[in-house]
Amino acid sequence: MEYGPAKRRAARALGRSGGRASELPGNDVVEDEVRNYLALFCADTQPFELAELRAIAAIWMERLAEFRPHLTGAVWRGTATRLNTIHLELFCDDSKAAELALIDRRVDYDAGSRPGPRGQDIDVLSVAHTSAELGERVTLHLSVLDHDDLRGALKPDASGRSQRGDLAALRKLVAKA
Repeated sequence: MEYGPAKRRAARALGRSGGRASELPGNDVVEDEVRNYLALFCADTQPFELAELRAIAAIWMERLAEFRPHLTGAVWRGTATRLNTIHLELFCDDSKAAELALIDRRVDYDAGSRPGPRGQDIDVLSVAHTSAELGERVTLHLSVLDHDDLRGALKPDASGRSQRGDLAALRKLVAKA
């Protein structure tokens, strides 16, 4: 689950549904606690699962290289387990080009949408990838963004960490691990 919805759900569970965002912990605090949880309860499985999810992301980033894919979310940040989906952002000159590429390659997908960086809905194409190593299907969400959105997407967060990375950045991240 993304941190925003998770924090709101936790606030409701604690009877604080009217709480303001300023009363909730920051995403960096939540992520630190997720890392603590993973280290305590998932240390024997999470590193392997993360590595496999990153390998699958790299495969799809290579396949979709023409759309300047960037990995984001828990797989990029290192907090993913087998239960997470892979989030790729595609920066396209033509918003329908990625969908046409999937059709041309005979890739089954589901189309949906979500709010984009400019407030308008963007297309999200969801595909499944079977992982023999994990023994299950992994879902990838391909968010189709405008090529111009790439400039703002590469800005680091308040702590100086990148929210996404291209294939070269992913390979560098994996090499460090």
